[in-house]
Amino acid sequence: MGLSAGSELRPTIDNPRSIHFVGICGTAMASVAAAFKERGIAVSGSDQGIYPPMSTFLEERGIEARPFDEANLTHKPDLVVIGNAISRGNPEAEFALEQKLDYCSLPELLKHKFLRGKRSLVVSGTHGKTTTASLLTWLLEHNRLNPSFLIGGIPNNLGQGARFTESDWFVIEGDEYDTAFFDKRSKFVHYLPEAVVINNLEFDHADIFGNLAEIQTSFRRLINIVPRNGLLLANGDDANLEPLLGIDHCPVRRFGFGNDCDDLASDLAFSESGSTFRLGGTAFRIPMIGELNVRNALAALLLARYAGLSDEQIQSGFDTFEGIRRRMEIRGEENGITVIDDFAHHPTAIRETLKALGQRYPDRRIWAIFEPRSNTTRRNHFQAELAEALRLAKRVVVAKIARLEQIPTDERLDPAKLMEDIRAAGNEADYLPTADEIIAHVTARTEPGDILCILSNGGFGNIHQKLLDALAEQSTKSL
Repeated sequence: MGLSAGSELRPTIDNPRSIHFVGICGTAMASVAAAFKERGIAVSGSDQGIYPPMSTFLEERGIEARPFDEANLTHKPDLVVIGNAISRGNPEAEFALEQKLDYCSLPELLKHKFLRGKRSLVVSGTHGKTTTASLLTWLLEHNRLNPSFLIGGIPNNLGQGARFTESDWFVIEGDEYDTAFFDKRSKFVHYLPEAVVINNLEFDHADIFGNLAEIQTSFRRLINIVPRNGLLLANGDDANLEPLLGIDHCPVRRFGFGNDCDDLASDLAFSESGSTFRLGGTAFRIPMIGELNVRNALAALLLARYAGLSDEQIQSGFDTFEGIRRRMEIRGEENGITVIDDFAHHPTAIRETLKALGQRYPDRRIWAIFEPRSNTTRRNHFQAELAEALRLAKRVVVAKIARLEQIPTDERLDPAKLMEDIRAAGNEADYLPTADEIIAHVTARTEPGDILCILSNGGFGNIHQKLLDALAEQSTKSL
């Protein structure tokens, strides 16, 4: 039946005029909200933890983030986008269900509104997703391919984590975390991949995965939707990933440092200014330190070649890459003491970050200031691995375990045991619950040349700036 005269199509996921984002302060949610705002769509949003950098990002774009309240939805938006951190009991989720408002997950919205018809390059893996996706996006952008992108961080070259263009290319960070409380599949199964990178595969997200096998199953689902004319790039050095690679429905190439890899990086070298490596007969340099970042760059390089870029174009992109906020980001220096902000929260990521800092600053004392905040590190699953990783720092400070009451007693990380294990290796370690206690402790014991590396996937009470302010005040008093 045709539309009657003067009638209009009802707004849907494909043509909303107003959208409300529940959980808007997540990096991806905020970025997508900003993109819709730029398109002239009425955007509103809410969250519980409203803090920089995402609160600032939203404010700069005229988007107000309000605390959760069903009153935020009484205007009946055309579409409610429900973030993956939202669960039943959230007042806005309950209101949306009760009032039968149109709702969807963020990955669903991306699939329907942005990804169809695009050449989707999906960057996945337990570690390195944000760095690899940022590098790849910049390589394409620097060489005027104008890609769309959605990245779980803010690349400094780009100033935002998402952009939607008319280009055929779309770079998207493929997160294995679940989609929403009403869709427990991993987000990346929605992303219509043409080419996929899997950087590595480890146990993580202990709140939704019971073991490594469950995570492997989720990645197998991603691999199964790579088309026959696409490409799977996989870390050839990862034993956890190898069982998934015996497929013949699409081309597979292994990359890494081992001799069995199809694309082998060799001759790695590190300095304070960055890293160098060779791929075949070509030498490359990147302005980042560490084996993990070389592997990230290798994956980005190979996907950039897939997109048609030459090695000269790729190197030009590497040379102009300015890093990512909260990835070994230098926040400032006071009295010869450098404060670094890093998002690392998994033992492997912590180990690689501290290892890279040791390579960059071999003659300086490195502090690790760690907030156990992720759903995995709040638990004792990685009790021993955390101690091993943190021992790469000369001095260690561990903060209070976030939201400890949510974790069953027998599953909780044991800070006392963590301190004992770190000290057993001859390192200094202290458990100090609050940011203020940590700041007082650290400022009283730092010396010029020290590197203070803050490891947290949250705001951590704005400890980075508070440390810099305290160090500056201390320096003033000493004059």
